[in-house]
Formats: sequence, C-alpha cells, structure tokens
Amino acid sequence: MALRGILKDQKPMKKNQPTHPEFKIKGTGNFENEKEKWMGLLQDYASFSSPHIIHPFFGKMTSDQIGIYVYKHTDHHLTQFGY
Repeated sequence: MALRGILKDQKPMKKNQPTHPEFKIKGTGNFENEKEKWMGLLQDYASFSSPHIIHPFFGKMTSDQIGIYVYKHTDHHLTQFGY
C-alpha cells in the first residue's frame, strides 16, 4: 500500500509523486487566493474529527494516518516552494 510507504518513517515525501486526477488543478488561478484557501484548510484541520476518511488514492485512512499525511504533504509543498 502506497500510504504505508509514506507513513513508515519520518522521511519527507519524495519529489514527483503522482497526483490523483481529482486533485489536479485545471486552467490558471490566482496563487495568492489558492494559498489563502490552503492556509484556511490547514487551520480548519485543527478542529477536524472523523473516524475514517476515504482518500481517492489511498482508500480508508484513520485520523492518525491523515494527520501524519497532512503534515508530510504540507512539508512537501512548503519545501517545493522554498519555505
């Protein structure tokens, strides 16, 4: 399972991992607006509660798994953009 590979240790996510088609952005957008939306979603995550999430690529995920994944995915993109 791909998720186990990502969550097995504290190593950062690898570069150039595939993006599920559902998450691909089509067309152009305003980077600052998208950044603000993303920051809002991260803040909302602090009060997020769900026993299971069905991710389109990874399938069923526990709250602990999604927490680790959100951290690693966020770190991946912050590193990508030089933060």
